[in-house]
Amino acid sequence: MVKTIHNIQTGKKREKALLVGVVLRGARREQVEESLDELALLADTAGAVVVDTVLQDRSAINPATLIGTGKVHEVARKALDGAVDVVLFDEDLSPVQIKNLEREIKKKVIDRSGLILDIFAGRARTHEAQIQVELAQLKYLYPRLTRQWMHLSRQEGGIGMRGPGETQLEVDRRMIRKKIKKLEEDLKRIEQQRRVRRKNREGLIKISLVGYTNAGKSSLMNVLADADAFVEDRLFATLDATIRAFRVDEHRKTLLIDTVGFIRKLPPHLIASFRSTLEETVESDMLLHVIDVSHPCFHEHIGAVQDVLRELGAESKPCITVFNKIDRLTDRVLFAELKRRFAPAVFTSAMRGIGTETLKREIVRRLDAFVEETIFHIPHRHARLVALLYDRAHVLDKRIEDEAVVLTVRGEARILKRFQRMLEDGDGRAHSDRG
Repeated sequence: MVKTIHNIQTGKKREKALLVGVVLRGARREQVEESLDELALLADTAGAVVVDTVLQDRSAINPATLIGTGKVHEVARKALDGAVDVVLFDEDLSPVQIKNLEREIKKKVIDRSGLILDIFAGRARTHEAQIQVELAQLKYLYPRLTRQWMHLSRQEGGIGMRGPGETQLEVDRRMIRKKIKKLEEDLKRIEQQRRVRRKNREGLIKISLVGYTNAGKSSLMNVLADADAFVEDRLFATLDATIRAFRVDEHRKTLLIDTVGFIRKLPPHLIASFRSTLEETVESDMLLHVIDVSHPCFHEHIGAVQDVLRELGAESKPCITVFNKIDRLTDRVLFAELKRRFAPAVFTSAMRGIGTETLKREIVRRLDAFVEETIFHIPHRHARLVALLYDRAHVLDKRIEDEAVVLTVRGEARILKRFQRMLEDGDGRAHSDRG
């Protein structure tokens, strides 16, 4: 696995960064400024300190340099005056644009996708996450191979320097393609193992936490499931799917799943590489869409999450809207408007334990919409299924006959159907009667 260098963790000198954004015709300047603020947070997460920002209004992008020639000279001057180490663009750049900009500015140039990939390289902890990030990096770097190889050959670490480039300076495109193929095969094997684990969990309702990065999903999981998921007030604190048992009431145990947070302009290669992890969301029975209500751009965050869910094919899943960090919201008019517009949304503060019981009740209410009663006739030799039904549904009545245990059960229809299939697979005479 490639070696990663993380400025925050190693304590090395933080790089100085200059941010560059473009307001194109038809775009709202405020929205671009908000995106630049987010780019500054990304830079901080990657280990840099922002020293200046440049914003240009343009009717169309410059194919050669994205921004205009005069603005390129301004960026070069500011980068020199501020002793800047890296210039970060809020838009994705083509290989030609990066080459031209670096020639004119004479500084390292990284676009938004490159910066996000760099953060992921520093945050990946498990073997699967490391493979996913390395694969995304290689696919991102492949069309930029010539520039990046020349660039990396004279650099040691820093933003944009983590990952595959550091250890493969001499390889050619053929070897990069070979590496990509191997990583894809490794991911397929891991995906098969994940499918087996999912199959073993088929008898449980699965609830996925989704949301914008740093919305408080991991904190909410810790409160609901008494878990110990890693929490940090930074973007992309965790990348790996975390799964914990969560008993919503005395009769029902579910699985609570926390996955990587979303963000605007998430690199396509990253979504593709993390698809097997994000499929935990697709396979879930219900979503909890966690929103940081204290963030000034939370409406845009909602839209970004919905875009990713559509791309994953999970936009029609039953979903509970959870406005988190409510303790930071002082605008009571906004609070009333959100309650009206997003009803029956739930308002919580995971860090202070506010609203979590209300959230549990709403989960139960939603699950009850899919509840039905069934009578199971379970042969004595399949006694383990009796224990499973007690664990995953509400047993209303139990009657013991000569050849079977007869249970009247109330539970989610999908789960009861799975138990019926388990019975039929084990004994053709076993059956259930719908109540």
